[in-house]
Amino acid sequence: MHAVIQRVKDSWGGTPWPFTKKPILIGGMAMEYYGMRKAGADIDLVICNEDYQALAKQFPDKRKDLYGDMGLVIGIFEIWRSIALLDYDFYLKDAVCEKDVLVVSVDRLLWMRVCAMDVEKYRKDLELMRQYYRSRYPNAAYVKEMQSHERSYRKMKGAVFGGRYQDE
Repeated sequence: MHAVIQRVKDSWGGTPWPFTKKPILIGGMAMEYYGMRKAGADIDLVICNEDYQALAKQFPDKRKDLYGDMGLVIGIFEIWRSIALLDYDFYLKDAVCEKDVLVVSVDRLLWMRVCAMDVEKYRKDLELMRQYYRSRYPNAAYVKEMQSHERSYRKMKGAVFGGRYQDE
């Protein structure tokens, strides 16, 4: 089991998950899962509306409304019905299935960071995500071609028109 998933499970404790659908791990723990950075102290989840409604009845004093995103703060868990007013079904797309939890896809995680990029912490996360994509998905032939014309890009402020390189 992935260490992040084990931490989530251990943090929840011995009681079984009270969810009808697997919760989706988001935020810093998802970033740590993908190896982008270490997570903070809290664990963020997105759950379906039915599960949110049941938990909200059980813990009415733990509810949190963040610009219309309804959530619950239970111990170190922040459990959300929506993030950026987008719900479980949106974050479910391409999520990684682990035994007890889903992990939001990198693409949906990127969307979350873009929505919150006015916060410095999330702007930094965007830079980490850019590095993540560039280190994992580059086209080696394109990178080699780009590197062969680096001097031209510097001289011409990044754009070379008509194949007129100035590499010397």
